[in-house]
Amino acid sequence: IAAVATSERRPDSAVTAGLAVGGTIAMASLVAGPISGASLNPARSLGPALVSGDLDSLWVYLTAPLAGAVLGTFAYLLVRRAAATAA
Repeated sequence: IAAVATSERRPDSAVTAGLAVGGTIAMASLVAGPISGASLNPARSLGPALVSGDLDSLWVYLTAPLAGAVLGTFAYLLVRRAAATAA
């Protein structure tokens, strides 16, 4: 998604970035949803946890998106740097 959204080679990258984001969310919902009941929205997990009083595993839903964003950024930078040195 980061590569498509920041591409300088394609003038229509806004359209393809939307497709990349939508496709990623759709695949995550189709794969992770039935397996674990995964919630892709931390706010959607926070509300029911607060109402029910079950806060034991809430930390995962709040920290995992941040950790995933940081790790994804580093992975993208490594791949982009490797591609730039190979070219």
